[in-house]
Amino acid sequence: MAGTESADHTHHIQKSPAAAQKPPNLRALEGMTFSESMSRRPPRLRRRSISVSSTDSYGSTASYTDSYSSDEDEISPRERPQKNSKGSSDFCVKNIKLADFGRREIEIAEQEMPGLMLLRKRNCTDKPLEGAKIVACTHVTAQAAVLIETLAALGAQIRWSACNIYSTQNEVAAAMAEAGFPIFAWKGESEEDFWWCIEKCITAPGYQPNMVLDDGGDATHLMYKKFNGTFNTLKGIVEESVTGVHRLYQLSKQSKLTVPAMNVNDSVTKTKFDNLYCCRESILDSLKRTTDVMFGGKQVLVCGYGEVGKGCCFALKGLGAIVYVTEIDPICALQACMDGFKCVKIEELVKHIDILITCTGNKHVVTREHLDRLKNGCIVCNMGHSNTEIDVASLRTSDLTWEKVRTQVDHIIWPDGKRIVLLAEGRLVNLSCSSVPSFVVSITATTQAIALIELYKAPPGRYKHDVYLLPKKMDEYVAMLHLPTFDAHLTELSDDQAKYLGVNKTGPFKPNYYRY
Repeated sequence: MAGTESADHTHHIQKSPAAAQKPPNLRALEGMTFSESMSRRPPRLRRRSISVSSTDSYGSTASYTDSYSSDEDEISPRERPQKNSKGSSDFCVKNIKLADFGRREIEIAEQEMPGLMLLRKRNCTDKPLEGAKIVACTHVTAQAAVLIETLAALGAQIRWSACNIYSTQNEVAAAMAEAGFPIFAWKGESEEDFWWCIEKCITAPGYQPNMVLDDGGDATHLMYKKFNGTFNTLKGIVEESVTGVHRLYQLSKQSKLTVPAMNVNDSVTKTKFDNLYCCRESILDSLKRTTDVMFGGKQVLVCGYGEVGKGCCFALKGLGAIVYVTEIDPICALQACMDGFKCVKIEELVKHIDILITCTGNKHVVTREHLDRLKNGCIVCNMGHSNTEIDVASLRTSDLTWEKVRTQVDHIIWPDGKRIVLLAEGRLVNLSCSSVPSFVVSITATTQAIALIELYKAPPGRYKHDVYLLPKKMDEYVAMLHLPTFDAHLTELSDDQAKYLGVNKTGPFKPNYYRY
């Protein structure tokens, strides 16, 4: 995808009769090479204020702490050597026998990930990632497996671990291990397991990583802290989450970032689709699966009115909940008010709410003092990446009793008998307790794949040791890959119109400062 590539990275597919009648923009897309469509240099991203960023600093511990295994089996997968049908043991999963079921899950996800599958089909011959050795630390789900297999089809080698101890689908991990991928992940890892799995991906004999695909910054964190020599030789880092992006900014601010990094989280195709539409559906699914709660008439407090918060608010309001918002940003607060949500301080409402949801990317948004004041039966959960938004550590004291009532659901009981319902121990609830729409994930996964190709194929000097956004042209390309699913017909600018607007007829159609 780099602008200097001379090879045509577009693998043409046979068109159906209906496809032959596609409008000019979509026809142009089908014949467009990555070299032609991705030739513009990305803008350097202005550093954001650290004070409003996400979570733990590089001087702190992991973003996953105080965790323990929830697996029913007492024997850790680390103590049960397994082999796949080809005799390989370079993996560690819950049960390799689940592979067939996991493969079906992956195949189902593929049907709902058209953009990513189209990217794979067009570029599997040219293999733009040939020679890339990627350490991936993401959620281990069927949708992520489609991304990993796409990267492999494009020529990359990948070693994969989980970025969340509860979000791994064991059957998917087994399917990937059976397919020959070195994967180290299972649902219910301990904190020690979590770091061991990442380290197994970094330190494999004969494997010198040159790219990192991260979600939360933990692989980057470990590589920087413990394997600095490897870190300094990387060609690029692609980061998906607010938490991980914040960590990268910290390194950059301290002049310790010795590798270019791509901020996928703030790309248009991540922020405006995954963060909004995915969360809008998955928050309801998570709460229903874990608590069987009825939303009508419930008082809900959503902390944070970014794209994730917006998705949660509109979903809950649509089912009759009375939704309130907390915000630090006056612009987001004004948006909430104009959308019909009352903006309050958490202290003003904490005694009365039925459901409390955090989605800020910050730490200690909900403290022990707040938790002490919640009413009996209040449901508490987190839609941000890190488990530090809710101060769960403050609840692990001798005066409180923890009672596990079902998978990912704990009752925290106070001495007076009051109890709150804590979901997923304060970790990301939608991936810990439910699933996410594959189509929306396809948009984000395609963006991640394109970012990896861009960094890997970029000529020396194009990217400095800093954090970058994808060029607008690439965001538009990701969107174009998904439009055929809806039989969407784009209007084509005339030469005169393009000149009037000061844009190219084939894009990008908006300036970098445009807010969608």
